[in-house]
Parts: sequence; C-alpha cells; structure tokens
Amino acid sequence: MRLLSRTISCPHCGHNQHVTLDASAGDQEYYDDCRICCNPIHIRMHLDDNRRMIELHVDSDDEQIY
Repeated sequence: MRLLSRTISCPHCGHNQHVTLDASAGDQEYYDDCRICCNPIHIRMHLDDNRRMIELHVDSDDEQIY
C-alpha cells in the first residue's frame, strides 16, 4: 500500500485541508466533503507510471451541461 498525504484547497470556500491518497489502487475518482463548508469536493487521481508522477485534479463538479 502506498499512502500519500497531500494538502488541497476546497473549490467552494478555499480552506486548505489534508487528504490521504492510496496510490496502490491505480487511477481513482471519488468525492470527499469539505470539513469547513461541508460541500462535496470531486477528486480525481491519475498515476503516470512512465513519468513516476501522480496527477491530482480537484474541482467542485458543479458545472452543468445543457
């Protein structure tokens, strides 16, 4: 298991908070609630094995498609 701790900023209120990522399970997409404003934070993690990097995308996921 590869656990990594990162600090992210809530896309709703801007508060910084720590998240723990499990990099052993490959690419992941999930929601976590902000500890301050309680709004959902959409987190996408992509493992790039070629460059040995983890790409982390954080957004509010409240964009509407018409």
